[in-house]
Amino acid sequence: MTVIQNKSELTVNEYASDLRLFFRYLKKQKDSALKTVDFNEINITDIDVNFLNKINYNDILLFLNYCKVERKVSSRTLARKITVLKCFYKYLMHNKIVDSSPLSDLDTPKINKTLPKHLTLEQSRMLLNCIDGDHKERDFCILTLFLNCGLRLSELVGLNLNDIFDDGKMNVTGKGNKQRIVYLNNACVQALKSYLKVRPHEGVKDRDALFISRNKQRISKRTVQHIVYQYLDKSGLSNQGFSAHKLRHTAATLMYQYGEVDVLLLKEILGHENLSTTQIYTHVSNEQIKNALSNNPLNILPEETDDD
Repeated sequence: MTVIQNKSELTVNEYASDLRLFFRYLKKQKDSALKTVDFNEINITDIDVNFLNKINYNDILLFLNYCKVERKVSSRTLARKITVLKCFYKYLMHNKIVDSSPLSDLDTPKINKTLPKHLTLEQSRMLLNCIDGDHKERDFCILTLFLNCGLRLSELVGLNLNDIFDDGKMNVTGKGNKQRIVYLNNACVQALKSYLKVRPHEGVKDRDALFISRNKQRISKRTVQHIVYQYLDKSGLSNQGFSAHKLRHTAATLMYQYGEVDVLLLKEILGHENLSTTQIYTHVSNEQIKNALSNNPLNILPEETDDD
């Protein structure tokens, strides 16, 4: 996955985690001596070809039922686990480790499409207007880039000083180390200028990093998430399901609704591999629906008639 498919480290780790869960579940089911052993302590290093060949369709169904009922995973997560297992067995069959796959007749669960949760334009302004404190320039710049450029959390923390160009462009490294150029608007340019004036230089451990933590090292994902939650709480927007990733959704939605950006252009801005991923942002607001109905050419009242 890393070398051939160029998948990100996060994706590879998720696949590995799903496979560990699968094997630990099977071992616990088949070995009564493991019933009282902590799930995460179950050793799977002894999994061999003989064990793999004994896994059947019913084992797969029991595992998926365990994930759904006991671990309360969503349909989307369940679908990913099925994809992981199918990918794994495809690899096993390709390398002639097993003769057949117990998942050959298994369907992928239907995933209900939901609109991405996002802040409104007014809520976005509220969030930006409440930023203050010792690191206000840095925090304002972080939130401005999220809300204007639609960056992923990993993309933001991975930004380096040399990724910012004098001509108002920014180099972003996305999933699978794919790079794209993002054109900065005036709000982003000014936010970066203000931050760079106060960005620490002395004692910085990662001199290349754009955003520096109070410990003088590259800011972490956890710290950025904390910053976002801090200002969501301060602006009265906490406990509504918003997060750093929802700011990416917000940027995409605002660009589509107010920026006259078509879906193909939005795909390039966000760094999506597939157009279907971008199409979730083509939902319309209630106000747009209201305006569309109001502007219907048949939206006219019948002329009143005089009954006298």
